[in-house]
Amino acid sequence: MAKPWKILDSINTAEGILELRQRNVRDFLITVGGLVLMNSMANRSEVVLGQLGCRHLAEHPGPRVLVGGLGMGFTLRAVLDSLPATARVLVAELNPVVVTWCRGPLATLTDSAVNDPRVTIEVGDVADLIRRYAKAGPAEHFDAIVFDLYKGPHFRTDPVKDALYGSRAIAHARAALRPGGVFAIWGESYDEGFAKRLLKAGFKVGNARPGRGGLRHVVFVAERLETIPQQPLQHKRQPAS
Repeated sequence: MAKPWKILDSINTAEGILELRQRNVRDFLITVGGLVLMNSMANRSEVVLGQLGCRHLAEHPGPRVLVGGLGMGFTLRAVLDSLPATARVLVAELNPVVVTWCRGPLATLTDSAVNDPRVTIEVGDVADLIRRYAKAGPAEHFDAIVFDLYKGPHFRTDPVKDALYGSRAIAHARAALRPGGVFAIWGESYDEGFAKRLLKAGFKVGNARPGRGGLRHVVFVAERLETIPQQPLQHKRQPAS
């Protein structure tokens, strides 16, 4: 018989009560309003997200990476493991309590990724952060932007106005990336409209389905082109690791 879940911490948010639960040494859940957001025993797509988003930077002399969303830290761990010691990683996390959890009971899951000296945490909305860096000079732009957010793009996304996945937001992300930089995005399922918006904005787009059996999440991998082509390129499937 499975052990009952123990609530380690909870806070009120606009979307309901955000809770951290545990039942075994490495078995955690993060829930909001009773719905499971993250499960420490099912993290393959988050790991692959970090790997695909940063695999082009292993030999880079000093890459800059933005991670949107901390979660349990699995994507951040994969990002760090893909980068050299000279990298700088900025993490935008909306809920400060999630940072506290990753520095506390969740730290053993990722070898304390949040405490890596390459990492800076900024509490706030990643969409606001991207708009800010889109207006900055080239030296402040990123070599990769990785979105590990619990709500990915979907068919109900406003194609223009959505703050994260609409065409305006995609244009800001492109402006915040250096040429050849990668915009990697986690999604619960594939969304063709989002892929088309990336293509139209001047990205070369692929995707991977890294899950095994059952529900398989998707990772969009979009490489920023030097210029926006008159005829968008076709997207293709990426290897899962």
